[in-house]
Amino acid sequence: MIKYLGGALVIGGVLTSILSPEDKTAVRQSKPMAVNGNHFLEEKAALNYRNYCGGCHGEKMDAFVDRQWKHGNTKEDLFKAIKNGYANEGMPAFDSTFTDKEIRELSDYIIKGIKNVDRYGAGKKPVSNIFKTEELTIRLDTVAKGLDIPWGMAFLPGDELLVTDRNGKFYKVKKDQSLQSISGVPEVLAKGQGGLMDVVLDPAFASNKFIYLSYSKFKTEDGKVLATTAILKAKLEGNELKDQQDIFVAKPWSRTQHHYGSRMQFGKDGYLYIAVGERGNEKQNPQEIKGNDLGKIHRIKSDGSIPSDNPFVKTDGAEPSIFTYGNRNPQGMTIHPQTGAIWENEHGPRGGDEINIIQPGKNYGWPIATYGINYNGKIISNVSEKEGITAPLHYWIPSIGPSGMAFVTGSRYKGWEGNLLTGSLRFEYLNRSVLKNNKVVKEEILFKNIGRLRDVRMAPDGFIYIAVESPGIVYRLVPVN
Repeated sequence: MIKYLGGALVIGGVLTSILSPEDKTAVRQSKPMAVNGNHFLEEKAALNYRNYCGGCHGEKMDAFVDRQWKHGNTKEDLFKAIKNGYANEGMPAFDSTFTDKEIRELSDYIIKGIKNVDRYGAGKKPVSNIFKTEELTIRLDTVAKGLDIPWGMAFLPGDELLVTDRNGKFYKVKKDQSLQSISGVPEVLAKGQGGLMDVVLDPAFASNKFIYLSYSKFKTEDGKVLATTAILKAKLEGNELKDQQDIFVAKPWSRTQHHYGSRMQFGKDGYLYIAVGERGNEKQNPQEIKGNDLGKIHRIKSDGSIPSDNPFVKTDGAEPSIFTYGNRNPQGMTIHPQTGAIWENEHGPRGGDEINIIQPGKNYGWPIATYGINYNGKIISNVSEKEGITAPLHYWIPSIGPSGMAFVTGSRYKGWEGNLLTGSLRFEYLNRSVLKNNKVVKEEILFKNIGRLRDVRMAPDGFIYIAVESPGIVYRLVPVN
């Protein structure tokens, strides 16, 4: 077998193969007969892509095209690259492999994928706070401004709002929209993707006043700064945190400054679910359950102790707080209002962002199985699904950079009942997913280019709240009759 240079994906711009000419002929002869004109041509081009290109560029073409094109991405550019190659850059010529007609079909197939990527990012910033959606007209009312990166929100009795800012500041948003600083927050490493992140209230907050903060805890060893994901429990008294205590500190510590995870959610069982990213070390962390908390969802009691029915409590050497493993960088977590199941989303690499329903002891695959490819264009895994791996109920290609998520409850948003809302960091919009039998059957892009959408929550007042970054603003979604 001839293996072409994987670097061609990054610099050449188009399509390599891992098959010999003999292998290619055999595959080409096995193609199905034409049944329906245009549909068949696209199917044939898709088959050619998978057979000849997928070995170096990944099986999902939409992940491959989500990139910068050194030699252009028009049909003429693609035709030239596929036919003639760029030998000095590791991109072979396919003029003896494909006919000109097949190259044009393959070029059309790739252009369709490029248009699919472009539809997310094209357009200008909105000039009005009124948005017409498929089901509703929505007005975005400003609830808070003057923030930098509002990462998490929690709703207090009396219509006040808690907001974390990734820079390490913590605010109470008053009814008059003023920001009241809260003291007693932990010191954070506000670098990279780290800082002060999520906030949740104790289920018994009305009586005990406890809240929980996730943050990037750090220390210095041998002159090197190390950081990890930690959970702080504290009592909120007025505008001050008291009785602070770290109830969870993920190990091992790392020099990297990304993939902290950090979303939290209390389940109907009363336990706290915590998302921890793999900190960028996919080769070691997410699949290792012994002595390793990274790339996992954890489940603990509100005092930090371990539930006796956690899946790995009796596994020798395993971290007893682990609930699931094989997670990459979970950035959204919520609870299903009817079933009580914990749902999460997580960032894939280039392509392959996921929505998962969290089940005890399950392996969610990273990096053994993924729908994405690496940022440098190299394949991470040759499989997207595998026996023993829990497949996502939904994945996004291209990557939208999912963040906070919430189910729509109540009757205020007609036509959205039961839908799942997810913030998009990369493409700066709110994603509406219509669900049927735990499957996403339809999606809508809402508030396009509003800003990096970091969090979305259903509030006790029945309204949806969203938080966007830089400038940091919290909006309330108000249906307009």
